[in-house]
Amino acid sequence: MATVAEDVIAAVGTAPGEAGIAVIRVSGPGCVQVVEQIFRGRQSLKDAPSHRMVYGAVVDPDTAEVLDEVLVVRMQAPRSYTGEDVVEIHTHGGSAVVGRVLNAVVRAGARPAEPGEFTKRAFLNGRLDLSQAEAVIDLIRSKTDAARRLALEQLKGGLSARVKQMREILLDVMAQIEVTIDYPEHDVEDVTIEQIREAVDQVREQIDELLASSRVGRLVREGVRTAIVGRPNVGKSSLLNALAGRERAIVTAIPGTTRDVVDEWIHVRGVAFQILDTAGIRTTEDEVERIGVDRSLKWVEEADLVLCVLDGSSPLEKEDLELLERIKDRPFLLVVNKIDLPQRLTGDGRLEELPQHRIVRVSARTGDGVQELADRMARVVLGGEGVSASSCMVTNMRHMALLKEAREDLDAAERAVSEGWTVDVAAVDLRAAWEHLGDILGERAGEELLNRIFSQFCLGK
Repeated sequence: MATVAEDVIAAVGTAPGEAGIAVIRVSGPGCVQVVEQIFRGRQSLKDAPSHRMVYGAVVDPDTAEVLDEVLVVRMQAPRSYTGEDVVEIHTHGGSAVVGRVLNAVVRAGARPAEPGEFTKRAFLNGRLDLSQAEAVIDLIRSKTDAARRLALEQLKGGLSARVKQMREILLDVMAQIEVTIDYPEHDVEDVTIEQIREAVDQVREQIDELLASSRVGRLVREGVRTAIVGRPNVGKSSLLNALAGRERAIVTAIPGTTRDVVDEWIHVRGVAFQILDTAGIRTTEDEVERIGVDRSLKWVEEADLVLCVLDGSSPLEKEDLELLERIKDRPFLLVVNKIDLPQRLTGDGRLEELPQHRIVRVSARTGDGVQELADRMARVVLGGEGVSASSCMVTNMRHMALLKEAREDLDAAERAVSEGWTVDVAAVDLRAAWEHLGDILGERAGEELLNRIFSQFCLGK
């Protein structure tokens, strides 16, 4: 594993702009000595108790001009975020103040931190494994409470514990294989083969459970792309406005008003939905409108959820039937709109063939049924289950890929023993599975992978 450079890094750990306070984080061996050059307090930082605030002022290292009154806290290694000595300077939150104080820290001997470098050091110092480090950026970017809970559970080590448990199972059977190879005079191969099968079944079951959670985990983390589709004037834009709770899209009685995708984010039961109001789907000679229709059809194929809107006050038309055919294999809800008007929706029996829990009747104009629609949308995504504080779901594409590779390795190990190969052949595949699971934790992470992951972080984290 790489070693941490013996230099001191500094960055602003709070968001830019005006605020009551801002925090400048300084980390690395010698960070206390760096900050002491510009800090004038009631006691020396090196003598101050760890994790205790000290009042004082930051001064310019060249002119001794007072830049700001501050509170400074020293966190002694290894009891800090990075696992190194850390000093945090709490200044007033004006951009001019923060800029001058950070500049003073750098002139005193620190260097500006790279994006994610504090968390990278936490990983390299063993404070976090790689899956926990990745959870930090998920926590920062979480749009909903459900996303926050998933990221926090991963940061606390929920996924890491599951992965370590699976690796222990594989390690035990790998040790038994070594005994079988080293002491062939003992007739234990049949026992070892049975242990291999049992270990493969146990670990594969856990991997399948984690992979099954990945779809929901990804949608909770990234948000659900939800396309509102239908022919012109069925009320798609009105439905977007009703779900958003504000006038987001233009609504007129003129067909074809929406010619490009209009989007709005809403939150339902802890899940973020990106609602996309698409152009009305119909045959048209208007070139601009035709482009909008093509984009609408593209979203039917790419969206995580499709809301197919029908006009309850008129019979089904050819475009409606074509849309029903298009969405039948997609995650969808059929939204019968305009229930405040006399109902004339009739068809060829196609509606009766659809599962009734997929049909929601609303009035986008009055708001009737809109809350029921939002609840149904969340149930389609979550499968009727919420995201609890202890939920362990896979949300990261890198983790999904490694779990799939580990599962393939386990399948190969099982085939080896089923086809009569010696146990040392199965051991190769078991070790590969063990290593792929370890890659989730970052045990073989190279510099290129680490740079790619931590470059996504903001400065100061």
